[in-house]
Amino acid sequence: MPDNAPTQLIDSFGRRVTYVRMSITDRCDFRCVYCMDEEMIFMPREKLLTLEEIAFLMQAFCELGVEQIRITGGEPLVRKNVDGLMQQLGALKQTTGLKQLTLTTNGSRLSRYSQTFYDAGLDRINISLDSLKPERFKQLTRTGKLDTVLAGIKAAQQAGLTKLKINAVIMTGRNEDEIIDLAQFSLEHKMDISYIEEMPLGHVTHDRQESYCSSDTVRDTLKTAFNLTESTVTTGGPSRYFHIAGYDNRIGFISPHSHNFCASCNRVRVTAEGRLLLCLGQEHSVDLRHIMRAHPNDMPRLKQTLIKAMAIKPESHDFKIDAPQPIIFRHMSVTGG
Repeated sequence: MPDNAPTQLIDSFGRRVTYVRMSITDRCDFRCVYCMDEEMIFMPREKLLTLEEIAFLMQAFCELGVEQIRITGGEPLVRKNVDGLMQQLGALKQTTGLKQLTLTTNGSRLSRYSQTFYDAGLDRINISLDSLKPERFKQLTRTGKLDTVLAGIKAAQQAGLTKLKINAVIMTGRNEDEIIDLAQFSLEHKMDISYIEEMPLGHVTHDRQESYCSSDTVRDTLKTAFNLTESTVTTGGPSRYFHIAGYDNRIGFISPHSHNFCASCNRVRVTAEGRLLLCLGQEHSVDLRHIMRAHPNDMPRLKQTLIKAMAIKPESHDFKIDAPQPIIFRHMSVTGG
């Protein structure tokens, strides 16, 4: 890069990007109703970034000021040799400004990897859990087993991974009757929880306008059982957190529809095939796979590409829950959670 080139990722609205969500696969062993079709066609493996390319790309981001990496999918733990990748990424905390290495998972394979991830320096895990009822859990995930996920949570805590958070997508007519139960479960197991409004990504088999449950509705339900006090603490993500008297863990809300969080957006996403998405709800992107394969191991060129890409990061998304068609046609499993 030229001597006077920027050394940080700053968009045209003055927002500094310090957080990257990296999807390492579009595949998943669940088929959650709000995330995937029941029958999915996945990307050919040769189109996915290799683990070596992912590690190289994350190094570039961290050398440009990124402080947090979140590994996502699909389900990231179905990717072969994911444990080796996590070890490489954990090592970036020793050589760059990386402060947090985190993971989003459905929990189905946590029992297998928890100790390895702890040893690699993983800081936090977000676990998708939308129901505590085995039959309903199976309906929502189509293929998942609740007992396996609960065993994964236990294994993670026993390995020393104590910073765990539950992510629950609440849907009217599906699981809104478990709002309080999910909070109580999280409090009892010393975990945070974030309630998420369903995002209009990809075609699904239900009417999103009918299933939409706002964060305000969830919060009103919680207030019937708990005394919520708003927190000033942030984790770098979009959650707005609340405390409950007598507990250290937090209850959060991710509200892309009812409480837009774009003004403070500090994050970008990279899809499994190497597209840099500058916004979850827009299609502005840059093909990083092409850059890395056309110019192997060219770190200065890759960094300059990332810096220039900030110019097309939009000010906000255009999510509309009442749109007749999804605003974005890619599924959440392709985007990365």
